[in-house]
Amino acid sequence: MMAKKKNTGLGKGLDALFGDMEVVENTPAGKNNPAAKDADSIDIDRIKPNAGQPRKTFDEAGLADLAASIKEHGVIQPIIVRKKGKGYEIVAGERRWRASRLAGLKEVPCLVRELSDEELMLFAIIENMQREDLNPVEEAEGLDRMISAYGLTQEQVSRSVGKSRPYITNSIRLLKLPDSIKAMISDGRLTSGHARALLGIADTKKQLAIARKIADEGLSVRTAEALAGKKKAAVKKALPRKKDEDVVQVESELKDILGTKVNLKQSGKRGRIEIEYYSRDELERLIELLKSL
Repeated sequence: MMAKKKNTGLGKGLDALFGDMEVVENTPAGKNNPAAKDADSIDIDRIKPNAGQPRKTFDEAGLADLAASIKEHGVIQPIIVRKKGKGYEIVAGERRWRASRLAGLKEVPCLVRELSDEELMLFAIIENMQREDLNPVEEAEGLDRMISAYGLTQEQVSRSVGKSRPYITNSIRLLKLPDSIKAMISDGRLTSGHARALLGIADTKKQLAIARKIADEGLSVRTAEALAGKKKAAVKKALPRKKDEDVVQVESELKDILGTKVNLKQSGKRGRIEIEYYSRDELERLIELLKSL
């Protein structure tokens, strides 16, 4: 059983994998930067995606925006790869690799790491979850795989991804839903909150009927719970709460530059920028990056 192998601690493994990720631009100036000492420029055609990558969907408009940024500024953060056969396999950074291909790059900066198949999958799952790059179904599948395929306990998974044990349990429960409902969750028509309400319905046909009603009418989670018989509440449509497209685009650009989630909050002419980090090393990297700007 592989569970004993995990007692060495995935946290330390993540530090070893991501601790030395520095800002590297794919430009002559960037290549002369001391921060690029561990990055190699590798032929983009020698790099292949990880077939077991938990993230299955990539926003085309977002990739196009990133490709435009790469054309102008280069690849800011190296792609992490491992040797495989005569080429390389992506560990972290598939979105950057895809955008680089769109931008017409022939080479990309990479950090080469020695990882087993098991480590590759675990790091891919953890990195995507920490970046919040997975939809709820992809996340549930990744968490379930950490437990079923690699023998981790829910407590180990909880520590590895920085989520509570109830969060892990509730996430994996989503996989019990019918495929048609999981598809609605994956494409954003239903939230994980809607999905948890639907899990309380034993009848599959009723589940699907209510799921379609929620998606078609934009119903709130509270209303979904009422329809599922969990709470007594008046059925009403949820008010749309969308961010301005310009704000979303700026958040996406800053995320690509900083390599972590960025949230812009506005109130009239004022607001604030929130930059997320997931470890002390990540915080130090962001501080150094912001100082260099």
